[in-house]
Amino acid sequence: MEDVLALVEARLRTALGEPDARAAVTFLGTDRIEVLRFMDGDIVRYATLGMSANPMTDPAEALADPVKGPRAELVLSVRAGLADTDKVLRPLAVLAASPQVEGVVVAPGASLDVGGPLWPSAPFSSVLVAEPGGLVEDLELDDPMDPVRFLPLLPMTSNEAAWKRVHGAQELQERWLTHGTDLRDPLRRSVTLE
Repeated sequence: MEDVLALVEARLRTALGEPDARAAVTFLGTDRIEVLRFMDGDIVRYATLGMSANPMTDPAEALADPVKGPRAELVLSVRAGLADTDKVLRPLAVLAASPQVEGVVVAPGASLDVGGPLWPSAPFSSVLVAEPGGLVEDLELDDPMDPVRFLPLLPMTSNEAAWKRVHGAQELQERWLTHGTDLRDPLRRSVTLE
């Protein structure tokens, strides 16, 4: 487990540079989850470290495989200085712990909800899990382990989350693209959904 996390942190540093801050959160009955903060000009990126220590297991499986299965970490990018986004550390750790706590497999297209604002006064309480590979490349591990995927998180307003449940992730992403939505704006309003 430690070896996997050391490789994951090295991949994050290669892709995003040196973290300027880190915090750790431990929930009862779970492994420790860290959140690393990286500054890139006017963009701040938060990446989880710890979610990939063990493979995610489908709750329908009778027995969890300790080696094989999907592994992931979460990455959130927002514009710096517009909101108190550093308060997203605990909600991000909650999302990263959800495979251990709730037995969910986090994959592209999924919605994850934290039940409250992602940071103080945020118009978002949920995120859309986007496709990996753009910002941080997948990390290949020795067979038979699956690679670690670095999944971008796109904050959604409650209206967008409800619309996504009906129309799907692809439709919501196309709507954002059509309207030129700045998904890194921590104060943005909901995209037009008519």
